[in-house]
Amino acid sequence: MSSPRIFGDSSARNFYHCVSRVVDRRILFHADEKEVLRSILRKLEKFSGLRVATYCFMGNHFHLLVEVPDRSCIAPLDARSLVELLPLLYDKATVETVTRELAAARESGNTSWEEALLARYEHRRGDLSIFLKEFKQRVSIFMNRRLGRVGTLWEGRFRSVLVEGGEASLQAVAAYIDLNPVRAGLVSKPEAYRWSGYGEASGSGKGAARARLGLGLIQRESLECPDDTVPTDPLDWSEVEMRYRRLLDPSSLDGVADDPDPGPTPTSSSGASERTAPPGRSPCPRQHGPSLPEMLRRKVRYFCDGAVLGTSAFIEETIARLKSTGQIPPNRKSAAQRLRGGSVWGELRTLRGLQVDVFGPPAHKNPPSLTS
Repeated sequence: MSSPRIFGDSSARNFYHCVSRVVDRRILFHADEKEVLRSILRKLEKFSGLRVATYCFMGNHFHLLVEVPDRSCIAPLDARSLVELLPLLYDKATVETVTRELAAARESGNTSWEEALLARYEHRRGDLSIFLKEFKQRVSIFMNRRLGRVGTLWEGRFRSVLVEGGEASLQAVAAYIDLNPVRAGLVSKPEAYRWSGYGEASGSGKGAARARLGLGLIQRESLECPDDTVPTDPLDWSEVEMRYRRLLDPSSLDGVADDPDPGPTPTSSSGASERTAPPGRSPCPRQHGPSLPEMLRRKVRYFCDGAVLGTSAFIEETIARLKSTGQIPPNRKSAAQRLRGGSVWGELRTLRGLQVDVFGPPAHKNPPSLTS
C-alpha cells in the first residue's frame, strides 16, 4: 500500500519535486516524443496557473520541480480569460462550443449558468494532482496512438516530495533534476541536454526565455537577503546561470572570481582562515568526501522518496500540521531526519529516514554521444 501524499499548507505557496516512470521502464521517449511532452507540459502550465521551475524528460521517466502558488494569487476565470486559455488544450470545435455557451448564458441573464460553465474549468487550476493527472493522461493518449498500443502507460501514480522554498532546498533539487542526463551518462555537461530546464535555458530556442524565467524566479524567491526582502527587478540570466553552475558544474567556473573585491579574509583566534564558501561550492578544504556538486551527480533517494525536504524547522512545522489534520497520528514519534553523507548537506533534512540504496555510484566519467 502506497503512503499518502504529503501536501503543503494550502494557504501558502508550495514547491514539489514530482517523478513518474513508464511501465516496465521501457525506453519510449526519444527526441520527437520529448518535444511533444514539453509542449504538453508548457500548455498545461499556462492553463493551470502552476509554474514549472525546471524539468527533465528522460527515455522512460520525467522529473518536474513545480510551484503551486497560494490559490488566492491565481486570478479567477471569467468568460474572456477562459476563451483565451481553451485553445491551449482543446480543438477549435470545442472552443467554439464553449464560447457559444458562454454567450448564451450571458444573453439569458442567468448568472448561475455562466458560473457553472466557468467552474467546470476553474476547479482544475492551482491543483498539483489534477495538473499531473492531465499531463500523464495527455501523454498516454499521444504515446498510445503513436505506438499503436493500448492500456496503462505509467508505472502507478506519480511520486512527489514537498520542498521548502528556501535557497538550499530549491537550488539543490533543481540542480539534481537538471543533472539527470549527466548521471545517466548521456552527456558530460548538463547544458548539452536540451530536454531539461537548464538545457533549454542555455539554448537559443523560443522556449529559452521561459526556461530562464523558471530558474531565475526560484533563485530570486529563495535568495537569502539580509533584510528579508526579495528584489523586484528581473535577475540577469548571466547572474542566474553563474550562481546555478556552482552546483551544476563548478569545474567550469575555475578561475572565475565570485567577488572582485572580497575584502579581508576573516580568521579565527588561531589565525586560520575561516572564509565561507559561496552557496553551492565545496564548504571548505578541510571537508572529507564528495562535495555537494559531486553528490548531486549521483542518485539520491532523498530527493524522490524523502516525502519532505528542507530545514529542521520546516520538517517539524510540516509534522505538526499533518498531526493536526490527522494525516499523522498525534502520538507518532516523528522528527526531521539527517541526510547521510555528513556536513555536505548543510541544514537539509527529510521527513523519512532511508536505509537502502540511498546513494547511487558516481556519474559516468566518459558519457557516450547523445542520440535521443
